[in-house]
Amino acid sequence: MADDVFKALADPTRRRILDELTERNSQTLFEICARLATRHGLGLSRQAVSQHLAVLEAAGLVVSRREGRYKFHDLDTEPLEHIAGRWLGPKPPQTPESTP
Repeated sequence: MADDVFKALADPTRRRILDELTERNSQTLFEICARLATRHGLGLSRQAVSQHLAVLEAAGLVVSRREGRYKFHDLDTEPLEHIAGRWLGPKPPQTPESTP
């Protein structure tokens, strides 16, 4: 699973999609495409953005849900927290420095 997360994060377009979902969650494909075009100057097709979203979903970074005819995409930070915790681990307890 961690390999999928690193693969997903390796692409700058996918990182921009995650940035947009961080700023505003629960966006449709149309909204994500519009934000990428207006804010980042990316003129990607809906199919291209859909493929990027599929990679992010496979990595567990994006969760989608259907409501009627709309499909909403939400950010899931749990895989990132898992990876960060892998190397950061628990912090050692702070001990007060002794004064002479």
